[in-house]
Amino acid sequence: MATSKVSLKLLIDTKASRVLYAEAGKDFVDFLFSLLHLPVGTVIRLLIKDSMVGSLGDLYESIENLSETYWQPNQNKESLLKPKTPPCASVVPMLLPSEASTAKRFYTCPKNGGSQYHYSYSEYHPYFCDDSSTLCPSCNRSMSEEVTYVARTTANEVSEGKGGFVQGVVTYMVMDDLVVKPTSIISSITLLNKFNIKDLNALEEKVVDFGMDEGLKLLKASLQTKTVLTSIFLGNTGVKVE
Repeated sequence: MATSKVSLKLLIDTKASRVLYAEAGKDFVDFLFSLLHLPVGTVIRLLIKDSMVGSLGDLYESIENLSETYWQPNQNKESLLKPKTPPCASVVPMLLPSEASTAKRFYTCPKNGGSQYHYSYSEYHPYFCDDSSTLCPSCNRSMSEEVTYVARTTANEVSEGKGGFVQGVVTYMVMDDLVVKPTSIISSITLLNKFNIKDLNALEEKVVDFGMDEGLKLLKASLQTKTVLTSIFLGNTGVKVE
C-alpha cells in the first residue's frame, strides 16, 4: 500500500488569500481520481451522516433503523451502509480511513478450488459472486470459496513502481476546484492571466503535507465548494470564483 502522506507545492495569491493551484505528483492525482470510485454509502459514513447537506444522511439513518424483518432473504443492510469499493481503487495512496478502501471480496464454487473436492476440469463451474451465501447454478452449493482478485500488472510495472491511474513521469497542476492538468509554463502563464495577477511579489510558494485529515476535508469540501484547496489550507471559504 502506498504512503499515507504526500507532498504538495501550493502557489498562493496572498493578496486574495487563495490557492491558485497545487503542483502534485502521481500519488495525489491517483487519490483524487479514486474518489470517484467511492460508493455513496461510504462517503456518507466518512463524512458523518448528521453533518451531510441535504437528505442523504437521513436516508442512511433510515436504513440503519429498518428492522431486518423487512429485508429480502438475500439482502442485508450492511451492503448499503458499508459498501465495498472496486479492487482497483485499493492500489492508490491511503489518504482516507482504511474503511474507505476495503476491496470487495469474490467467491466461487468450492468445487473449483476447495481442498475437500477433487474434480476434473470438465466439472469446473465458471461462476463468481460477491456474496458467499449465493448458490452455485450448477451444483446448488454455497459459493463460499474466496478467490483473490489480481489487478492488471506487468513485470515492468512492478519493477518500475507503476499502478494507479496516471503516469508518474510528469508533475500535475491541481486547480483550486480540483481540475487536473499536466504542468507546463504556458498553463501557468494562462492561469496568472485568468486571475489577473499583476503583482508577482504577491505570489507565495508553500510546501505542505497532505494526509488522512486533509483527505477527509477535501472529500467534504469537494461536495460544497469550488475553492477546495483554499478552504483546506487557508481556511477561506468565501473566495470569489472568477
